[in-house]
Order: sequence, then structure tokens, then C-alpha cells
Amino acid sequence: MLGFMRAPQPKAQLDDLIEQVAKDEVTLIDIRDAAELAQTGQAKGALHIPMTRLPMVADPRHPDHDARLSQGKPLALYCASGARSGMAARLLRQLGYEDVRNAGGLADWIAAGGPCTR
Repeated sequence: MLGFMRAPQPKAQLDDLIEQVAKDEVTLIDIRDAAELAQTGQAKGALHIPMTRLPMVADPRHPDHDARLSQGKPLALYCASGARSGMAARLLRQLGYEDVRNAGGLADWIAAGGPCTR
């Protein structure tokens, strides 16, 4: 029932994700709000699309659609803890995106050795 709150991916999968993002094989999306991003920075290479904007930006029929989400690459999302990114992943699947991953929280990314920018 609360599947979106499941534990973040194990470190081995985050190691793979970090490598895939570095090779531009996966689109990484930070769905936290601007205040969170300003306080902590973000994963290097991540697009910043706040959760509140995601329904419009991800919908190919919406005028605000971001074409970077429709390049045929897998999508990976993160937030502060993994809960919102789980909900966002479910939303993207409902919009027709097939390969969507919940990367957990920014702390998980950092703990796995993922690079960040401020």
C-alpha cells in the first residue's frame, strides 16, 4: 500500500546509477524545492524539476513539457529521503514513462560517492 516509501536502492545500484549519469545514459532529476536545493546543493548532472512542476513538465501534451525527459533514456529521481521521489516515479509511470527509478535521497547519493554541486 505504501510502496512509494520503500527503502532506497542498495548502494550497488546507486554505484551503477552514478556511473550511468556520468556517461549521460540516465537522466537524473532532483524533485526537491528551490529552498532545499539552495541549502544542500544537488547531484552533479541532475535536472532540477520541483515536484510541484513535474506533472506539467513531464506531460508531453502540456505546453511546459521539457523535451529532455523524452529522449528515450531512463529517468532516475531523488528528493531528500526517497518518499517524494517514489511518488514522482509513480506519476511518471502513469504518464507513460517506462524506465523510471527511485534513487532515494540526496544523502544516499552522497553516501554512495555521487558527486554534488553547490
